[in-house]
Amino acid sequence: MLSILSMSMVILMISMMVMLLASLLSKKTLIDREKSSPFECGFDPKSSSRLPFSLRFFLITIIFLIFDVEIALILPIIYIIKFSNLFTWTITSIIFMLILLIGLYHEWNQGMLNWSN
Repeated sequence: MLSILSMSMVILMISMMVMLLASLLSKKTLIDREKSSPFECGFDPKSSSRLPFSLRFFLITIIFLIFDVEIALILPIIYIIKFSNLFTWTITSIIFMLILLIGLYHEWNQGMLNWSN
């Protein structure tokens, strides 16, 4: 018990020293206007360096992530057929696929799948 306690104290002290050393060495005291401005071939930027955020692209990304997770949920359904009742597996699979198709129809109906307006 004493060995575990002493070892955890040593690990705690080493990690605290490393965190302190990292925070001391990473401090930047001098903020230079030239270093903090965007670089455009040595010239001052002609326009804003920040591009406007596309909400349409964000929505397409969210839809892709949702369908990606749905694919990850569909793949184990094939493996589970060996271990479950065929009737229960069929009903569960049909309900799950129906929910996915209703969601896809809703997104299609709302125009979320059209990239251009």
